[in-house]
Amino acid sequence: MPQDLQQVNAPLIGVPGGRHLLDTPALLIDLPAMARNIERMAAFAKARGINLRPHVKTHKSVEIARRQVAAGAIGVSCVTMGEAEVMVQGGIPGVLITSPAVTPSKIARLIKLAQRARPGDVMVVVDNPQNVAELARAASQLTHPLDVLVDYGAGYNRTGAATQAKVLELAALVAAEPRLRLRGLQSYAGNLQHIVARDERRAAAAGLRETVAGIVAAARRQGLNFDIVTGAGTGTHDLDTQENAFTELQAGSYVFMDAEYTNVLASGGQPSPFEVSLFVQTAVVSTNAADWVTVDGGTKCFSTDSGVPLVAKGADTASRYAFFGDEHGKLMPVQGSRPALGARVEFVTPHCDPTVNLHDAYHVVEGGTLVAIWPVDARGKR
Repeated sequence: MPQDLQQVNAPLIGVPGGRHLLDTPALLIDLPAMARNIERMAAFAKARGINLRPHVKTHKSVEIARRQVAAGAIGVSCVTMGEAEVMVQGGIPGVLITSPAVTPSKIARLIKLAQRARPGDVMVVVDNPQNVAELARAASQLTHPLDVLVDYGAGYNRTGAATQAKVLELAALVAAEPRLRLRGLQSYAGNLQHIVARDERRAAAAGLRETVAGIVAAARRQGLNFDIVTGAGTGTHDLDTQENAFTELQAGSYVFMDAEYTNVLASGGQPSPFEVSLFVQTAVVSTNAADWVTVDGGTKCFSTDSGVPLVAKGADTASRYAFFGDEHGKLMPVQGSRPALGARVEFVTPHCDPTVNLHDAYHVVEGGTLVAIWPVDARGKR
């Protein structure tokens, strides 16, 4: 019978040097680096007096979510219903579904999930009056009100009400419905997270915080209380803790980092406060070309939306990678650093979230030793 990568590599757990014997391509977690990232963000949030509800869309792992909660996170944020189902099944508390559930099947799954979890441990956002009415009807099946946050578009408008007036209208509808409970406001600006120039990112984040504070104040004047004001991300985590606009952070990528976020957080002359802890290990499978070698990691191994992978180990870090097909990459080494046939080359991912979703398992390493293999529990879960 065919074996998957987890079965092939499992005998290497605990073997000295097992990291360098893996069947490839293999998704790696540097466990000490990831642990430091988790502790640093938890300590940062605690010092700023703000809650942390990290996004699991980055790692899709119950084990990593447990470690985040153990370090101080109050729960997790999930984009998809499938992610939320996996987290609730894994015993993770405080699950916020950050995208509206609008189709009959998604609403049915939401109600089933809320029935399974403790009251208050499943929350969902809304951005449309029709959805408010549909959720209220479905929530009649629950023994407790369904917890709801109003989603504000934050100027990006991927989802969310576009104006303050629309936010207040939705909040009033939710508050007036006994089968729903108004918990707060979501304002997540994904478009701000990757602005490289820190001054530009700072100004944009400050403008959004001012708007959010205005919405919260206007709601209070109408007798509508947003106990939770959630948003922010890895790129603005240190900015959106200012002025008390937000009560919690949804940052996710800090746990792994990638080429793009490392560049963003290192702007402004300071090193990134978080380390790269996620890598993909490949093997050199062909050395016949004069100007490059071929590795066994291509578009089915790395996300393609944020540039190319960067060499971390196994070749000179100045070597350049180019996508070379579904299963292959072209590595153009600098002079004198050509890796041999079968050599292992590890890469920093261009974009951690979608890269993780291409793999079934994490190979967890400490130094040169493989210490565990964890499943990517919510891979592909919608």
